[in-house]
Amino acid sequence: MPLINKIQDIVSSIPATLKENKGIYSFEFVLAERKAFLTKQKLTYSAKFRVDEDKKELKFTEMLKETGMGLSSGDSGMSPGFGFKTESYNTMSGAREGNIEEQSTVFGKKYSYTFDYSSIRKRLEEAAKDEGYSFKYQITSIGL
Repeated sequence: MPLINKIQDIVSSIPATLKENKGIYSFEFVLAERKAFLTKQKLTYSAKFRVDEDKKELKFTEMLKETGMGLSSGDSGMSPGFGFKTESYNTMSGAREGNIEEQSTVFGKKYSYTFDYSSIRKRLEEAAKDEGYSFKYQITSIGL
């Protein structure tokens, strides 16, 4: 089975939808949402990768992204009044282990969820190695 088909099976089991644009594949899904009076915040996991057939290499990066919008009384970290806030948290120090709730006190205080995102990375790495590809973790999506 080709590598991209194995990855498609992994991504669909999350569940997420694999998208492709100019050789870069991506998927994302919502980990948690918070809704309050006229306010909505969302925590999303996203990943991007490229399969380099010439080098037999899978380049991979992942990110946590928080978005929020709506009216706020100031207690949810958003400014008072109507506002829109977007924050992104990248795995800048290399591959993180464990689940996000343990790694990020910011998100752990705001959301109630359990998600071991290193398991997705490990499953993609195993699929790549099974097909004879090397796995390269990228800090950012630049150079994918």
